[in-house]
Amino acid sequence: MTRSIRGSRRSALLLAGLATSGLLLSGCSAGQVAETAETVPSIQGVNVASKSGDFAVRSLLIAYPGVDGYQAGDNANLNVVLYNDSPNQVTVTVTTEGAQEVVRSDPDAPLGESPATTDTETAPPAGMPAQIVVPPLSFAQLNSEAPAVLRLIGLNQPLRVGESVFVTFDFGGTPIRAAAPVAVPLTPAAPPEPIIERHTGFEELEDGHGGPGGAGH
Repeated sequence: MTRSIRGSRRSALLLAGLATSGLLLSGCSAGQVAETAETVPSIQGVNVASKSGDFAVRSLLIAYPGVDGYQAGDNANLNVVLYNDSPNQVTVTVTTEGAQEVVRSDPDAPLGESPATTDTETAPPAGMPAQIVVPPLSFAQLNSEAPAVLRLIGLNQPLRVGESVFVTFDFGGTPIRAAAPVAVPLTPAAPPEPIIERHTGFEELEDGHGGPGGAGH
């Protein structure tokens, strides 16, 4: 009787262990599938949406400045795509605390030149925030691949890769505030040139080999 009880207990424990292992395996598998399904390709830029989901800021970033970064007072291109999923046209006003002002400009214009609009819209007076009209159920692209880009005029402080500037996009009374990061280079920087050490006759004299009087030692 004792042996049969022990045997039944062992069988029950073994079955319970197998059942638990099956649950753990299925749980891990389900987690992997869910995580893979939600994976998003890595793209530079910040994506932020309003609580209602009607408005969104996508691919927000500051153009790569080079290895030396931006200095205080420099201008910088600000790339962004503005989405309007509402049934009404909206005017987006752009402001920032990290520069003197934000304006629309030709993306190919030198950063040191005065910005100007490239379309039929009237440029806002100096000191006024940039404004972009986005049609209903549409978007406005402002980056190097579009006719116009946003530009930060007169940065308040130096900026390097890994740092960011806060920018506010006001969609007709619905503000979206986001940190615009400085873009990283698409290709790695060239490695430094190797240092070539050259041996001179002076060094040989210091070593006591081959110099005058060296044969006498």
